Amino acid sequence: MQRKLIAGIGLALITGGASAQSSVTMYGIMDAAVEHVTNVGAGGEGLTRMPSLTGSAPSRLGFRGTEDLGGGLGALFALEMGIAPDSGSMNQGGRSFGRQSFVGLSGPWGSVTLGRQYTMLFWSILDADILGPNIYGSSSLDSYIPNARADNSIAYRGTFSGFTVGATYSLGRDTVNAGPSPSGSNCAGESATDKQACREWSALVKYDAPMWGAALAVDEMRGGAGAFAGLVRSALKDTRLSANGYAKLGAFKLGAGLIRRDNEASVATPRSDLAYLGVAYTITPQLVVDGEFFRLKFKGSSNKSTMVAVRATYNFSKRTAVYATVGRINNDGALALSVSSGQAASNPVAGGSQTAVAMGMRHSF
Repeated sequence: MQRKLIAGIGLALITGGASAQSSVTMYGIMDAAVEHVTNVGAGGEGLTRMPSLTGSAPSRLGFRGTEDLGGGLGALFALEMGIAPDSGSMNQGGRSFGRQSFVGLSGPWGSVTLGRQYTMLFWSILDADILGPNIYGSSSLDSYIPNARADNSIAYRGTFSGFTVGATYSLGRDTVNAGPSPSGSNCAGESATDKQACREWSALVKYDAPMWGAALAVDEMRGGAGAFAGLVRSALKDTRLSANGYAKLGAFKLGAGLIRRDNEASVATPRSDLAYLGVAYTITPQLVVDGEFFRLKFKGSSNKSTMVAVRATYNFSKRTAVYATVGRINNDGALALSVSSGQAASNPVAGGSQTAVAMGMRHSF
């Protein structure tokens, strides 16, 4: 039934685009890998699997389009679903279009969009986080980073002479119980009795020059009844403040940043800092090697995690690549974070360490 639905939507978009003389594009990424993770669980066994969430990039299928309305005004939309390549099922808690689903208007002043879409935290770190959504990367330490999206949101973003400014405001940030998918929070909001429940807002200021850039962003989520991760009251907030920058030096690209988190749902360790430093080196147009160092530290606690990851990617073409990546995490205190963000159920014991390696292939269309 879902396949018929998707095919019907695609056909409607294409035929509708032809009659309205709009531009409609179907696009996607398929990225599948096999990984081995050491020291899983109390027994310390190794785990070999094909992850469902990410390899070097999350798999997806999407439709996007624009229509010229005249006078510099345009209409735009996006529908994008996440795909688990190991089984063909949908990610983001089984949503049909869980990655993005929005419509809006654009002009010289920027764009205004309505629907499920990325918050400004996602756009702020896109250039500085070198490994991005790699299976061993920032999402291993904070799964919200590559999954910073909000339902029921109003977003503005515009770029002027190198400066990008933007903001989002959500009336109810997560209407689907997305667990055990990353960052699923089960916080629907839009309540007449509690107007602050499950609200989200974010803001961004970014500057991009030809060879460098810097960004500052804030992202705040409020809790609500039944929400995951302890944010069970609208008076509780989970706030991330991100500052980062990047530079291009010939064949090298450097990126660094810091994300400070104040999570009022955590009584013992509400404040944490996630720092990262990465470098990418383009050896040839086909071969790129990149790596990144991460450190997550909770204030006033022995809880911390240190992780390093390296990846080599060989591009057969602009669309097809193979890659190999390795990661190592060391946990201290009560933390038991897995080096792998590719799928749940690969955590070590508290204070444990892990090494993992993955090899895969990516094709975009």
